[in-house]
Amino acid sequence: MSPREPSVEPSPPLSAVVVGAGFGGLAAAIELRRRGVADVVVVERGDDVGGVWRENTYPGAACDVPSPFYSFSYAPHARWPRRFSRQPAILDYLRRVAEEHDVRRLVRFSTAVLAASYDDRTGRWTVALDDGSELVCDVLVSAVGQLSEPAVPDLPGREDFAGVAFHTARWRHDVDLTGRRVAVVGTGASAVQAVPEIAGTAAHLTVVQRTPPYLLPRPDRAWGPRHHRVFAAVPPVLAAERLFWYLAVEALSVAWAYARPLAALLRAWSRLSMRRATAAEPGLFEKVWPRYAIGCKRLLFSDDYLPALARPDVTLVTGGVDRVEPDGLVLDDGTRHPVDVIVWGTGFAAADFLSSLRVTGAGGRDLHEVWRDGAHAHHGLTVPGFPGLLLMYGPNTNTGGGSIVHFLETQARYLGDYVEARRRAGAPLDVRAEVERASDERVQRRLRRSVWTRCSSWYRTAGGRITTNWPGLGVEYRRTARFTEADYAPARSPVAA
Repeated sequence: MSPREPSVEPSPPLSAVVVGAGFGGLAAAIELRRRGVADVVVVERGDDVGGVWRENTYPGAACDVPSPFYSFSYAPHARWPRRFSRQPAILDYLRRVAEEHDVRRLVRFSTAVLAASYDDRTGRWTVALDDGSELVCDVLVSAVGQLSEPAVPDLPGREDFAGVAFHTARWRHDVDLTGRRVAVVGTGASAVQAVPEIAGTAAHLTVVQRTPPYLLPRPDRAWGPRHHRVFAAVPPVLAAERLFWYLAVEALSVAWAYARPLAALLRAWSRLSMRRATAAEPGLFEKVWPRYAIGCKRLLFSDDYLPALARPDVTLVTGGVDRVEPDGLVLDDGTRHPVDVIVWGTGFAAADFLSSLRVTGAGGRDLHEVWRDGAHAHHGLTVPGFPGLLLMYGPNTNTGGGSIVHFLETQARYLGDYVEARRRAGAPLDVRAEVERASDERVQRRLRRSVWTRCSSWYRTAGGRITTNWPGLGVEYRRTARFTEADYAPARSPVAA
């Protein structure tokens, strides 16, 4: 992105700059305001709050965590339209939270962060923006998350495709799929939701599956005015719904990660339900049934994906894409599939943390060079040599089955404690290298003992590390990720501004 001409004068130093206005950025800004930190700026490259729920507008976009749990504990919502809400309802919720907690006025919309550098002399961060201006702050909070950069495979011939191609996270609503030959590449969460919506609209739909997901029936239901009245009048009912699903998803996480007998039961349930859903189409079950350990990929909930694959105007093909030709795809088995539109349902570059930013820490350290063998951070939040940089949804904080919002609330609390400790110290605080190394080794050791050790190289970096997933339960993370001042040492004392 080319910097625009400077439009504003340099700003005075701020207490904090938050990058991103999704769930993580809102959680951080709300917590800082609760702690009395008034001079906070949130920088958002989009034109509204919402993060991935603003960007992902593909047909059928929804959350696979029940809404009462996929929301802030301090901002319950009595008017969810469904148990598993779709994208518009989640985005409306985030807009409401931003308004009610007076965060929107802190946001600089349609502005991207290009780079951030730490000044050893002043102990502050300088944040370079794409309008040519800069922000200076004591604490820099990255809330760009793990799902902000779509991953599109760099295939031979991709740029020569004569039709229309786009990622599910950049859905082209101006492209009418009616009567066209469409290919959806990928069978992750986004594709599983979008395929039933495309089927029946396109003249023909080709679904390219490399690795099938485990599926379970979706325990969804609509909530009408009667439910809304009860939730609003008797808040404990909504709280009980939240608690139930918290316990349910934690139990799923235990089952597939550690308890092999429970994982076997879960796998048997998935097998039975998937076989029933494909019974009308001979041979389909054998194509969609996974051959890897349950838990390697997130287990998905759907009632309409497998029936969509059984339609006569839908073809499921297995294998990877070898190349793209002007009028279609060629798979690695040599078969050719003519298409007019390609939809990349290929997920996100989840392990490429802060890939769009250039981050320079104390002594000129380059963050991406420090992470050359895989990203790591103390509790997923702080990195030695980068005092005052905190990461929301950082390394090893992804949940295999729970709600990331639960994790983000924990991280926001940690951020608030860090800011208060920094004020008391009168200097930036840098996490001790030995503390971060020990906590990282504990996480990696647990991951090696869990289901992910049976998941080939899917989550591993070139250095052999697993960088995205948290190895345990959400409640464990909340208990573990507590700010301890002894884990930090004052960085070089800043001079008077």
